[in-house]
Amino acid sequence: MKAEIIAVGSELLTPYRMDTNSLFLTAQLNLLGIRLMRKSVVADDLELIRSAFGEALERVELVVSSGGLGPTADDLTREAVADLLGRKLIRDEAILHTIEKRFERFGRKMAEVNVRQAMVPEGATVLPNPRGTAPGLWLEAGGRILVLLPGPPVELEPMFQEEVSPRLSKRAPDVRLFTRDVRIAGMSESEAEQRVAPIYTQYAGVETTILASPGEIQLHPRIWSSDAEEAEKLLDELVQRFAMALGENVFTTTGESMEEVVARSLIFNQSTVAAAESCTGGLLAERLTSLAGSSSYFRGGVVCYGNDLKTAWVDVPAELIEAKGAVSSEVALAMAEGVRQRSGATLGLSITGIAGPGGGTPAKPVGTVHIGLADQTGARERGFRYPGDRDRIRQQASQSALDMIRRYFLYGGHNKG
Repeated sequence: MKAEIIAVGSELLTPYRMDTNSLFLTAQLNLLGIRLMRKSVVADDLELIRSAFGEALERVELVVSSGGLGPTADDLTREAVADLLGRKLIRDEAILHTIEKRFERFGRKMAEVNVRQAMVPEGATVLPNPRGTAPGLWLEAGGRILVLLPGPPVELEPMFQEEVSPRLSKRAPDVRLFTRDVRIAGMSESEAEQRVAPIYTQYAGVETTILASPGEIQLHPRIWSSDAEEAEKLLDELVQRFAMALGENVFTTTGESMEEVVARSLIFNQSTVAAAESCTGGLLAERLTSLAGSSSYFRGGVVCYGNDLKTAWVDVPAELIEAKGAVSSEVALAMAEGVRQRSGATLGLSITGIAGPGGGTPAKPVGTVHIGLADQTGARERGFRYPGDRDRIRQQASQSALDMIRRYFLYGGHNKG
């Protein structure tokens, strides 16, 4: 079965609202073995909505929409679909009663405009919405299925899982989507592609997507199959070959974030870490504490942005900053050792750099970052030159810093590599 998603709402065509519903719906449909072929966003215009549904029904067996079921004049999904299918809109007294009772529970009187939400195309199955006033609708026509869902995710997601998924599972094919999420750090997209392309191109039945984001590359091999055992075996083989080709640059084959991988390593090795940050402004500490239970491995951190605070808080000699500059390998090393000693952590981690957009020089352009890692045996440092804007540079720096911890334990907890 093939499907399309239509998101209705003019607000989704502005910079102020993002269509997150389609991501949820895509995942749910794939779990059911339904292959998504297209997503579209349509303004609150009757003819545009009608056209979008009409064209989708010519291509696929299932159309799922979100939005346009509210009480206001610009909520036009019901009207557009009814017009497309040549069906009358009929007032459903049971829906109207449910909406009235919902308003009463909140001590309010239902506005007359809410009556529009009780208008149902002939032959539609009503999908209850205990979390809002807009019921969903299930329609069938000419061997096709239309599912109309409300826009708010808190209403759409449970409605799909409780009302739509059980209905679709009875009709969905035996074919299911099987996938993996391999993540890589310390390599460019082109370098990763060069190593893995000769591998995944040998697997005709597998689709492999390579995605780049700040500080990491993701590989998503996918296969549609009715044979779960064979599909899992094939993907396991492919991922194993990826891991051999990419080596230590692979930090997960199960889609974990870098902070999850690092947290597990710190806990397993009964180690703690403290951070001293300059250009990342606390982003590293935020990522280290984003997981529950982080107090077991994160001792604390300081944002020593000013040079005087690098001296006062993590004991970087003022003369060293004067001689080498705040953005230097020497200062990164001193920051890492200073925060380790001050905190009593197993590891001290530091970041100093130029995130931009200003502050760069020919010798130290924007994107220059030095990261230090210290343990009881001493400290080491790596220098980086990151492309991109301020946010991207900061994100990449925090990712590289976390990756240094991962590689530290990969090498057996020795300050090398």
